[in-house]
Amino acid sequence: VVLDDTDGYFVIGGGKYSRGVEGYFGPLVYYRGRALYSLSLHKLDKTSSTGVISRILPLLLQAGCLADTRALHMASVLYSTGLGVQKQLSKAWLLALLAAQKDDRLALLHLGHVHHQGLNGLPTDPDLAYAYYANIAKQTNVDRGNPSPQQTFVEAVYLNNDEMLNLQTNEEHHIFQWLKLQARRGAAEAEQSLARMLFWGQQGVSPNVQEAVRHYKRGAVQWRDPVSMYDYGIVLLQGQGVEQDIPRAITFLNKAMDQGFVPAINALAWYYEQFKQDYRQAVELWERADQLGCPDAALNLGVIYSQGLYPGKPADRYYLKSAERGHIRGGIQLADVWITGIPGRVTRRPADAVWVKWAAEHSGYLGSILRKALNSYLEGDRFTSLLYYMMAAESGFAAAQFNVAYLCEHHAMGLLDPDFTSECMWRYYNLTIQSQNPDTYLKRMGDLLYEGQGRRQKDLFSAAEMYTQAAARNDPQGWYNLGVLVEEGFRLPLSVLTELGLSELYLADDSLLPSALYKCRNSEDTDSYLPCSLALLNVYLQSFQKEYRAVIK
Repeated sequence: VVLDDTDGYFVIGGGKYSRGVEGYFGPLVYYRGRALYSLSLHKLDKTSSTGVISRILPLLLQAGCLADTRALHMASVLYSTGLGVQKQLSKAWLLALLAAQKDDRLALLHLGHVHHQGLNGLPTDPDLAYAYYANIAKQTNVDRGNPSPQQTFVEAVYLNNDEMLNLQTNEEHHIFQWLKLQARRGAAEAEQSLARMLFWGQQGVSPNVQEAVRHYKRGAVQWRDPVSMYDYGIVLLQGQGVEQDIPRAITFLNKAMDQGFVPAINALAWYYEQFKQDYRQAVELWERADQLGCPDAALNLGVIYSQGLYPGKPADRYYLKSAERGHIRGGIQLADVWITGIPGRVTRRPADAVWVKWAAEHSGYLGSILRKALNSYLEGDRFTSLLYYMMAAESGFAAAQFNVAYLCEHHAMGLLDPDFTSECMWRYYNLTIQSQNPDTYLKRMGDLLYEGQGRRQKDLFSAAEMYTQAAARNDPQGWYNLGVLVEEGFRLPLSVLTELGLSELYLADDSLLPSALYKCRNSEDTDSYLPCSLALLNVYLQSFQKEYRAVIK
């Protein structure tokens, strides 16, 4: 092997002074970008501010040219967001395309999101969006079966949720040590938690499959816990972190099933299908597990029926059932059906394949970026946290979009330019409300529209629409904010009142409508009782004062 990249050549084989190589040559990829990417991250850790971006960007671009797709994606995010550099959307798109060509998971997610939402000046393109999502969703399914240190379980941790933040731990943290103590004392749930955290890398714990297997084994053998028996049986069956032992795996799965643990029924069915090719026995077990609500069973039945191995029921029914129960592989299979179609039965309709986006967002590589972002935040490094969350947010992950907006709103002082901060809040809160579960963010976007941010003018009509959407979801703050708008003299449009079921109050006097809106005092949310009650009392007092003056006059 002769390498001299300064002269521009790379030779594998013999030469004048060296023997040739005996054997066969296959495709060769030579990577030099990893050290440069690591160096850029090191510089970022040492000086966390927008000023460091100008120093690390050349390193990222050079690392990207030398085949490090992580560097390409990070540079793409910087150009897409304008963090520390001039925003250049065309260059951001190009860098993302280069990374996606090498199957970088986050770049694929990013491009899927861009085409799904029609961002960065590009038109909405459902077919292209779901082509990207389908690519990464299928790879995610494979990745989950092959855990690695580069992958971490995807957790949607919101930075305004103190309860979730307090549950984050690591191997030295008192929470983790307490779980270890409880596990040694025979607490099956503690044993399960330790194994899950170690196997997938959850709650801030680094993935360690071998250590996780030891906890699975102790829970199964010493404590005879059915959940641990099932988990231990699965790793034995697949040979994950332990030597494959199929007879021993079946023994533990049968014990778990005998104790009523439903997923064990599904696993045994899978054994009969994969190892014994006994489809009738497999389907009988899957039907039994499906009746007990197991999403894996619904998925596997769909696969069996679609292959014609047990005819009689349409495949798409089972794909849909497993996906609706929140099953990742079910979502992928359902999306495949909608993307490719089934001749004579299912029309190709990629625009409806929302499941594939959801499945793609379970990528362990996305989870790794989210974990880096959260760890940086917990360590007090707000700028690095912002950058990593932006990398996840540009991939369309709703929790990351919220966290970017939250960091820009609450922790940008001294870190970011005020105009960038304003634009950041506006952009990411707005992206967040376009997610499938926007309840938490509608009010905040309404506040930004009400206040006007940066160079933007107030937009009370749009603010009212945001508050109305929140109120329609029984959010007491949405009702309260609408009441404040009315008291300030803003006339709510008839469309808003109709959506709230209050159209008869469109021409009512100034007190009736606020009284109806401040019904938030009757909400199950106890925190809303006092402010809504005080606001309602204020309306009554003003009405009484008005009537009293009229009587005196």
